[in-house]
Amino acid sequence: MTETKTWTGGCHCGRVRYEVESDLQGLFNCNCSICQKRGTILTFVPGPKFQLVSGEDALTDYQFNKNVIHHLFCSTCGVASFARGEKPGVGPMVAVNVRCLDGIDAAELKPTLIDGRNL
Repeated sequence: MTETKTWTGGCHCGRVRYEVESDLQGLFNCNCSICQKRGTILTFVPGPKFQLVSGEDALTDYQFNKNVIHHLFCSTCGVASFARGEKPGVGPMVAVNVRCLDGIDAAELKPTLIDGRNL
């Protein structure tokens, strides 16, 4: 999947919907305490490449550890389909759970393991 395109995605119940521009290269499977439990496969995009289409009012923010990443989840169905943060020297970034993108078969993906547990 090397072609950059606009993907649609969101939560399980459909209240939270978004569009993200990505080539889906550099996917990550993180083993930190939250990603491990959620089973996320992540792609990171600059803030302007992500557009929340609906559901801002349905999002609940969860922060832990250094409180720098906003782990957002739907208050109705509980699905965490993306998170927001800042990358020093770069600016706003969004971590998108690729499993929440429409038309993606996670079995076909080959994410790189990130040892987030020990960062």
